[in-house]
Amino acid sequence: MTAALALSRQLGDLLEFSRIGFVNILAFRLRYYTGIVTYLINVTVYYFIWKALYATDPDFAAGFTFAEMVTYVSVGWVIRSVYFNNIDQNISYEVIEGKIAMSLLKPVSVQTMQMGRALGESAFRLVMLTIPAGIVISLVFPVQGPASAMHFGFFLISLAASILLTGALNFIVGTFAIRMKSILGLLRAKYFVFELLSGLLVPMTMFPDTLQKIVAYLPFQHIAYTPLRLYLGKLNESDIYDALALQYLWIISLAVFGAWFWNLMVRKVTIHGG
Repeated sequence: MTAALALSRQLGDLLEFSRIGFVNILAFRLRYYTGIVTYLINVTVYYFIWKALYATDPDFAAGFTFAEMVTYVSVGWVIRSVYFNNIDQNISYEVIEGKIAMSLLKPVSVQTMQMGRALGESAFRLVMLTIPAGIVISLVFPVQGPASAMHFGFFLISLAASILLTGALNFIVGTFAIRMKSILGLLRAKYFVFELLSGLLVPMTMFPDTLQKIVAYLPFQHIAYTPLRLYLGKLNESDIYDALALQYLWIISLAVFGAWFWNLMVRKVTIHGG
Protein backbone atom coordinates (compact mmCIF):
# COMPACT_ATOMS: atom_id res chain seq x y z
CA MET A 1 0.00 0.00 0.00
CA THR A 2 2.84 2.36 0.90
CA ALA A 3 4.69 1.53 -2.33
CA ALA A 4 1.52 2.15 -4.37
CA LEU A 5 1.01 5.50 -2.64
CA ALA A 6 4.62 6.52 -3.31
CA LEU A 7 4.28 5.54 -6.97
CA SER A 8 1.02 7.50 -7.23
CA ARG A 9 2.68 10.60 -5.80
CA GLN A 10 5.65 10.24 -8.14
CA LEU A 11 3.34 9.95 -11.16
CA GLY A 12 1.44 13.00 -9.94
CA ASP A 13 4.69 14.97 -9.66
CA LEU A 14 5.71 13.78 -13.12
CA LEU A 15 2.43 14.99 -14.64
CA GLU A 16 2.69 18.35 -12.87
CA PHE A 17 6.21 18.97 -14.13
CA SER A 18 5.09 17.85 -17.59
CA ARG A 19 2.44 20.57 -17.45
CA ILE A 20 5.05 23.10 -16.36
CA GLY A 21 7.37 22.05 -19.17
CA PHE A 22 4.55 22.41 -21.70
CA VAL A 23 3.60 25.90 -20.44
CA ASN A 24 7.20 27.15 -20.21
CA ILE A 25 7.98 26.25 -23.80
CA LEU A 26 5.07 28.41 -25.02
CA ALA A 27 7.39 31.40 -24.63
CA PHE A 28 9.62 29.95 -27.36
CA ARG A 29 6.95 28.73 -29.77
CA LEU A 30 8.15 30.97 -32.62
CA ARG A 31 11.35 28.95 -33.00
CA TYR A 32 9.30 25.85 -33.80
CA TYR A 33 7.96 27.48 -36.95
CA THR A 34 11.54 27.89 -38.15
CA GLY A 35 12.19 24.33 -36.96
CA ILE A 36 9.81 23.04 -39.65
CA VAL A 37 12.02 24.63 -42.31
CA THR A 38 15.16 23.22 -40.67
CA TYR A 39 13.83 19.67 -40.68
CA LEU A 40 12.68 20.05 -44.28
CA ILE A 41 16.20 21.12 -45.25
CA ASN A 42 17.71 18.12 -43.42
CA VAL A 43 15.43 15.68 -45.22
CA THR A 44 16.11 17.39 -48.55
CA VAL A 45 19.87 17.06 -48.15
CA TYR A 46 19.67 13.37 -47.27
CA TYR A 47 17.14 12.72 -50.03
CA PHE A 48 19.56 13.85 -52.72
CA ILE A 49 22.49 12.04 -51.09
CA TRP A 50 20.59 8.74 -51.06
CA LYS A 51 19.25 9.37 -54.57
CA ALA A 52 22.79 9.74 -55.88
CA LEU A 53 23.96 6.61 -54.04
CA TYR A 54 21.05 4.48 -55.26
CA ALA A 55 21.61 5.72 -58.82
CA THR A 56 25.14 4.30 -58.58
CA ASP A 57 24.10 0.97 -57.03
CA PRO A 58 20.39 0.20 -56.41
CA ASP A 59 21.27 -2.67 -54.06
CA PHE A 60 23.97 -1.04 -51.94
CA ALA A 61 21.69 -0.62 -48.88
CA ALA A 62 20.81 -4.14 -47.81
CA GLY A 63 17.14 -4.58 -47.05
CA PHE A 64 15.97 -1.09 -48.08
CA THR A 65 14.65 0.07 -51.44
CA PHE A 66 15.04 3.71 -52.44
CA ALA A 67 11.35 4.38 -51.63
CA GLU A 68 11.83 2.82 -48.19
CA MET A 69 14.99 4.84 -47.61
CA VAL A 70 13.18 8.08 -48.44
CA THR A 71 10.51 7.11 -45.92
CA TYR A 72 13.16 6.05 -43.41
CA VAL A 73 14.92 9.41 -43.60
CA SER A 74 11.72 11.46 -43.61
CA VAL A 75 10.01 9.69 -40.71
CA GLY A 76 13.34 9.50 -38.85
CA TRP A 77 13.82 13.26 -38.82
CA VAL A 78 10.16 13.89 -38.04
CA ILE A 79 10.19 11.66 -34.95
CA ARG A 80 13.52 13.15 -33.85
CA SER A 81 11.66 16.38 -33.27
CA VAL A 82 9.54 14.72 -30.58
CA TYR A 83 12.03 12.45 -28.78
CA PHE A 84 14.81 15.09 -28.68
CA ASN A 85 15.26 16.88 -25.34
CA ASN A 86 17.79 19.07 -23.51
CA ILE A 87 17.80 17.47 -20.05
CA ASP A 88 21.60 17.25 -19.99
CA GLN A 89 22.04 20.82 -21.15
CA ASN A 90 19.46 22.11 -18.66
CA ILE A 91 21.23 20.39 -15.75
CA SER A 92 24.55 21.82 -16.94
CA TYR A 93 23.13 25.36 -17.00
CA GLU A 94 21.62 24.93 -13.54
CA VAL A 95 24.97 23.81 -12.15
CA ILE A 96 26.89 26.68 -13.80
CA GLU A 97 24.35 29.30 -12.66
CA GLY A 98 23.98 27.86 -9.16
CA LYS A 99 20.28 27.13 -9.63
CA ILE A 100 20.84 23.45 -8.92
CA ALA A 101 20.76 24.32 -5.20
CA MET A 102 17.05 25.15 -5.44
CA SER A 103 16.33 21.91 -7.26
CA LEU A 104 18.10 19.94 -4.55
CA LEU A 105 15.99 21.61 -1.86
CA LYS A 106 12.67 20.60 -3.43
CA PRO A 107 10.90 17.53 -2.00
CA VAL A 108 10.87 15.92 -5.46
CA SER A 109 13.68 14.05 -7.14
CA VAL A 110 15.60 16.02 -9.76
CA GLN A 111 15.20 13.08 -12.13
CA THR A 112 11.40 13.31 -11.88
CA MET A 113 11.50 17.08 -12.41
CA GLN A 114 13.73 16.88 -15.46
CA MET A 115 11.86 13.97 -17.04
CA GLY A 116 8.52 15.67 -16.40
CA ARG A 117 9.63 18.90 -18.06
CA ALA A 118 11.06 16.95 -21.00
CA LEU A 119 7.77 15.08 -21.47
CA GLY A 120 5.87 18.38 -21.43
CA GLU A 121 8.22 19.82 -24.04
CA SER A 122 7.84 16.68 -26.16
CA ALA A 123 4.05 17.06 -26.03
CA PHE A 124 4.38 20.68 -27.14
CA ARG A 125 6.76 19.81 -29.99
CA LEU A 126 4.43 17.03 -31.11
CA VAL A 127 1.71 19.61 -31.75
CA MET A 128 3.80 22.57 -32.89
CA LEU A 129 6.64 20.87 -34.77
CA THR A 130 6.33 17.12 -35.35
CA ILE A 131 2.87 17.02 -36.92
CA PRO A 132 3.31 20.20 -39.06
CA ALA A 133 6.80 19.06 -40.18
CA GLY A 134 5.42 15.62 -41.02
CA ILE A 135 2.67 17.15 -43.16
CA VAL A 136 5.05 19.46 -45.03
CA ILE A 137 7.65 16.74 -45.65
CA SER A 138 5.03 14.25 -46.85
CA LEU A 139 3.77 16.84 -49.35
CA VAL A 140 7.27 17.42 -50.73
CA PHE A 141 8.66 13.88 -50.75
CA PRO A 142 7.11 10.49 -51.63
CA VAL A 143 6.81 9.26 -48.05
CA GLN A 144 5.16 5.87 -47.70
CA GLY A 145 2.52 5.17 -45.10
CA PRO A 146 3.11 2.63 -42.30
CA ALA A 147 3.30 -1.02 -43.31
CA SER A 148 -0.03 -1.75 -41.60
CA ALA A 149 -2.33 -0.46 -38.87
CA MET A 150 -0.76 -2.97 -36.49
CA HIS A 151 2.76 -1.81 -37.30
CA PHE A 152 1.70 1.82 -36.86
CA GLY A 153 0.26 1.07 -33.43
CA PHE A 154 3.48 -0.61 -32.33
CA PHE A 155 5.43 2.26 -33.91
CA LEU A 156 3.65 4.74 -31.61
CA ILE A 157 4.38 2.56 -28.57
CA SER A 158 8.01 2.38 -29.64
CA LEU A 159 8.16 6.14 -30.20
CA ALA A 160 6.91 6.72 -26.64
CA ALA A 161 9.75 4.47 -25.48
CA SER A 162 12.22 6.51 -27.56
CA ILE A 163 11.19 9.67 -25.70
CA LEU A 164 11.71 8.03 -22.31
CA LEU A 165 14.94 6.34 -23.39
CA THR A 166 16.44 9.59 -24.67
CA GLY A 167 15.43 11.31 -21.44
CA ALA A 168 17.03 8.58 -19.30
CA LEU A 169 20.29 8.75 -21.27
CA ASN A 170 20.41 12.55 -21.24
CA PHE A 171 19.84 12.63 -17.48
CA ILE A 172 22.89 10.42 -16.97
CA VAL A 173 24.99 12.65 -19.25
CA GLY A 174 23.74 15.78 -17.44
CA THR A 175 24.64 14.29 -14.07
CA PHE A 176 28.34 14.52 -14.99
CA ALA A 177 27.96 18.32 -14.74
CA ILE A 178 27.75 18.01 -10.95
CA ARG A 179 31.46 17.21 -10.79
CA MET A 180 32.74 18.38 -14.19
CA LYS A 181 30.88 21.75 -14.09
CA SER A 182 31.25 22.30 -17.86
CA ILE A 183 30.22 19.35 -20.01
CA LEU A 184 30.24 21.15 -23.37
CA GLY A 185 32.71 18.67 -24.87
CA LEU A 186 30.73 15.73 -23.52
CA LEU A 187 27.52 17.15 -25.00
CA ARG A 188 29.11 17.47 -28.42
CA ALA A 189 30.43 13.90 -28.29
CA LYS A 190 27.03 12.63 -27.14
CA TYR A 191 25.31 14.42 -30.00
CA PHE A 192 27.38 12.66 -32.66
CA VAL A 193 27.12 9.27 -30.92
CA PHE A 194 23.34 9.58 -30.69
CA GLU A 195 22.94 10.66 -34.31
CA LEU A 196 25.08 7.82 -35.65
CA LEU A 197 24.35 4.88 -33.34
CA SER A 198 20.63 5.59 -33.05
CA GLY A 199 20.22 4.70 -36.72
CA LEU A 200 19.00 8.16 -37.67
CA LEU A 201 21.74 8.87 -40.20
CA VAL A 202 22.08 5.36 -41.65
CA PRO A 203 20.33 2.05 -40.93
CA MET A 204 22.21 -0.43 -38.78
CA THR A 205 22.33 -2.87 -41.72
CA MET A 206 24.90 -0.60 -43.37
CA PHE A 207 27.32 -0.89 -40.45
CA PRO A 208 30.19 -3.43 -40.60
CA ASP A 209 29.17 -6.76 -39.08
CA THR A 210 31.46 -6.35 -36.06
CA LEU A 211 30.07 -2.91 -35.28
CA GLN A 212 26.51 -4.19 -35.68
CA LYS A 213 27.17 -6.85 -33.04
CA ILE A 214 28.61 -4.26 -30.64
CA VAL A 215 25.78 -1.77 -31.17
CA ALA A 216 23.23 -4.54 -30.57
CA TYR A 217 24.32 -4.58 -26.92
CA LEU A 218 23.85 -0.80 -26.54
CA PRO A 219 20.61 1.17 -26.07
CA PHE A 220 21.16 3.74 -28.83
CA GLN A 221 19.61 1.85 -31.76
CA HIS A 222 16.30 1.69 -29.87
CA ILE A 223 15.96 5.47 -30.11
CA ALA A 224 15.37 5.69 -33.88
CA TYR A 225 16.16 2.40 -35.62
CA THR A 226 13.60 0.30 -33.73
CA PRO A 227 10.58 2.59 -34.31
CA LEU A 228 11.58 3.11 -37.95
CA ARG A 229 11.76 -0.63 -38.59
CA LEU A 230 8.32 -0.98 -37.04
CA TYR A 231 6.94 1.77 -39.26
CA LEU A 232 8.35 0.11 -42.39
CA GLY A 233 7.21 -3.38 -41.35
CA LYS A 234 10.76 -4.76 -41.14
CA LEU A 235 9.97 -6.77 -37.99
CA ASN A 236 7.71 -9.80 -37.75
CA GLU A 237 5.34 -10.23 -34.81
CA SER A 238 7.72 -12.12 -32.52
CA ASP A 239 10.55 -9.67 -33.26
CA ILE A 240 8.23 -6.75 -32.49
CA TYR A 241 7.57 -7.94 -28.95
CA ASP A 242 11.27 -8.63 -28.41
CA ALA A 243 12.23 -5.16 -29.65
CA LEU A 244 9.64 -3.39 -27.50
CA ALA A 245 10.62 -5.44 -24.45
CA LEU A 246 14.25 -4.46 -24.98
CA GLN A 247 13.33 -0.79 -25.30
CA TYR A 248 11.41 -0.69 -22.05
CA LEU A 249 13.99 -2.85 -20.27
CA TRP A 250 16.64 -0.31 -21.22
CA ILE A 251 14.42 2.53 -19.95
CA ILE A 252 13.96 0.89 -16.55
CA SER A 253 17.64 -0.04 -16.27
CA LEU A 254 18.90 3.42 -17.23
CA ALA A 255 16.36 5.19 -15.01
CA VAL A 256 17.45 3.12 -12.01
CA PHE A 257 21.12 3.66 -12.84
CA GLY A 258 20.50 7.38 -13.37
CA ALA A 259 18.89 7.74 -9.92
CA TRP A 260 21.80 5.88 -8.31
CA PHE A 261 24.38 7.88 -10.28
CA TRP A 262 22.74 11.19 -9.32
CA ASN A 263 22.73 10.30 -5.62
CA LEU A 264 26.40 9.37 -5.91
CA MET A 265 27.37 12.62 -7.62
CA VAL A 266 25.46 14.97 -5.28
CA ARG A 267 27.21 13.69 -2.18
CA LYS A 268 29.68 16.47 -2.83
CA VAL A 269 28.36 19.54 -4.64
CA THR A 270 30.09 22.88 -5.21
CA ILE A 271 27.53 25.61 -5.94
CA HIS A 272 28.53 28.51 -8.19
CA GLY A 273 26.56 31.66 -8.97
CA GLY A 274 23.82 33.01 -6.78
